[in-house]
Amino acid sequence: MKIYPLLFTLTFLILPWTGYGQGRLEDYQRAAAVKEAYKDKVYHSPMGIQWQEGNVLTYSVRTAEGIRYLKIDPKVKEKAPLFDRHLLAKALSDSTGREFSARELKLTDIKLKKGKIQFKNQGLVWEWDEVQSRLEKIEESESPDSRYWGTIRPAYEGKPVPSPDGNKEAFIRDYNVYVKELATGKEEKLSSDGVIGDHYAARLEWSADSKKIATFKFRPSEVRKLTLIASSPPDQLQPKLIERDYLKPGDALPVRVPVIFNLENGSSWKAPLNQMDHQFALTRLNWKKDGSAVRWEYNQRGHQLYKVFEMDAETGTLRTLIEEKSPTFIDYSGKYFRNDLEKENQILWASERDGWRHLYLFDAGTGELLRQITRGEWVVREILQVDEEAGEIYFTASGKNKNEDPYHLHLYKIGIDGKNLVQLTEGNANHEISLSSDQQYFVDHYSRQDLPPATVLKDAGNGELIMELEKADITALLAEGWSAPEIFRAKGRDGKTDIWGLIIKPSNFDPGKTYPVIEYIYAGPHSAFVPKSFAPNYNGLNELAELGFVVVQMDGMGTSNRSKAFHDVAWKNLKDAGFPDRIQWMKAAAKERPYMDLERVGVFGTSAGGQSAAGALLFHPEFYKVAVSSCGCHDNRMDKIWWNEQWMGYPVDVHYEESSNVVHAKNLEGKLLLIVGEVDDNVDPSSTYQFADQLIKNDKEFEFLMIPGMGHSSGGAYGERKRRDFFVKHLLGLTPPAWDKWVE
Repeated sequence: MKIYPLLFTLTFLILPWTGYGQGRLEDYQRAAAVKEAYKDKVYHSPMGIQWQEGNVLTYSVRTAEGIRYLKIDPKVKEKAPLFDRHLLAKALSDSTGREFSARELKLTDIKLKKGKIQFKNQGLVWEWDEVQSRLEKIEESESPDSRYWGTIRPAYEGKPVPSPDGNKEAFIRDYNVYVKELATGKEEKLSSDGVIGDHYAARLEWSADSKKIATFKFRPSEVRKLTLIASSPPDQLQPKLIERDYLKPGDALPVRVPVIFNLENGSSWKAPLNQMDHQFALTRLNWKKDGSAVRWEYNQRGHQLYKVFEMDAETGTLRTLIEEKSPTFIDYSGKYFRNDLEKENQILWASERDGWRHLYLFDAGTGELLRQITRGEWVVREILQVDEEAGEIYFTASGKNKNEDPYHLHLYKIGIDGKNLVQLTEGNANHEISLSSDQQYFVDHYSRQDLPPATVLKDAGNGELIMELEKADITALLAEGWSAPEIFRAKGRDGKTDIWGLIIKPSNFDPGKTYPVIEYIYAGPHSAFVPKSFAPNYNGLNELAELGFVVVQMDGMGTSNRSKAFHDVAWKNLKDAGFPDRIQWMKAAAKERPYMDLERVGVFGTSAGGQSAAGALLFHPEFYKVAVSSCGCHDNRMDKIWWNEQWMGYPVDVHYEESSNVVHAKNLEGKLLLIVGEVDDNVDPSSTYQFADQLIKNDKEFEFLMIPGMGHSSGGAYGERKRRDFFVKHLLGLTPPAWDKWVE
């Protein structure tokens, strides 16, 4: 009996996917080439758009001949070089001893000042006088150590604060408030109850008439320290110990008491603490312009109650001007907006109280809600300017045009009276806006992931075109084999809500083949993450696709910039991460695209995305098979306080455990690679170590990579190689090529 055909069939079935030409050496080489091939191939797309004094517009563009810096005079519709790039490149070379190319001169933070050009280059601030051909360094770069986001300094530390009239200065000495007359040197002690554990804060706020001072009486709490060991520091043989201030969910927080001092009569007022219990923070202490009262904001711990208070400077009477309540969370960190209108004694305020982020107007005298200014099933995104004299508000919003992607930004203006809403941009695209300070002009830079950018200058009054500035040229990009990602939408878990995302295919895509699917995930509730503007090779996803994958990204429920209900899915439920929507989206996409193999689905992400990527194998192993998780927040009790309490609530309860990857490590199925930076001071690396500990204790097979000296990141170049190899090995069934055969 002949058995050769059967043996051939069995052999074919058990062999890896080598016949598909995916994950091979040539694919790695092509992926490495794509990174450089797609880089800087979009010409005439402005960067660093900036309005200068006198309504002069400046920006830079990359052209086939290099980077150019331009200035625009809207009045005469003229475009001209901002400076002679050859002269400036030579001046920089002469001043630094390093070679600067006029073709690739990279300047940021450009400001025009009295005929001179101020800019930043490689962390240094320079001033260029082209008329005199003189270049001057005016500011050194900042020390990296001074930029750690979480440093908590004693509230009593700070420089003296001069009074508006220039005659006095206020300062803290021995934990108390003092005032000194500058002309005579005479000092006056305004408080005597400040002590080391209950002191006055050095942030001293003068009233405009220089007759009163407001500050906080500050009772500090113990500050948790994050301890890291740098095993391989570049400047010494022995390890270094690194310590950071690092508050975590549930930790005790300081207590602040607003205080007013009247320098004329010696009186003082303290706000009653019983109206500001369980403080997360008191912020934005400021005076009314007439000096009659001081205002501040109170965020109750748990982020479900938020108030604007005002205290009368003559009587100490405390009033609530605005109160926000929510059964879930108030997104104070991402959707806050307040503007005090002094002329009419009113307050502009942003709120989601009707289920969508909109603008409201309050009477600052009575606290009465006067009107809702914007309304509808769409979202006010950014308030660009408020013109109190003209009674107009300029803002961007998304979701108002029902035939468009609901994340697309458009520019609008509306009267403070809630009338005359005008859309100032048009076209199915994402509009990035730069508005002149006098609200006379705006630059509209618009594009989509599948639509190259165009940039125009428009009249801010009516949206009429004044001047076409630039139209992107992607000829060179297309010549390298780039093709635009597909923009795809499908219904989410509720069968009604559209979920939007991208589908990226390799440049040698063959619709007759099947491809594993890899999802790039970031589901942090603080924003939405699928790019809406033109961005070739966004986050290196095109490179990953070149290895033989279809790469996707989408924003599921629980992320921001949609309705309040859409966002609230994340409340005390970060493990959800929009997975029911993501899975539905991929199934809908694959139904129309048989080349997407949903039996082989991988996922990767960093930080909150690292938490979600690992969670995919814990909570949805029936769908996700392979995951790479970098610097993940695997237990929200281990991470920074502000981010995690914002979404998971306070006090720390069982919901934290329910969302914990560490607690659910026993449920791991599939292939997992964990990557962590040794000195990550954003997400405590112990979050990853504790997850690994539980995986080991539960006899779960996984791979682990700790990168010495690395902070919060996706793993750098080494981590990227490991990630790609991991997916090739476990989704394509191939042994990745030796690293010495391909070089990025």
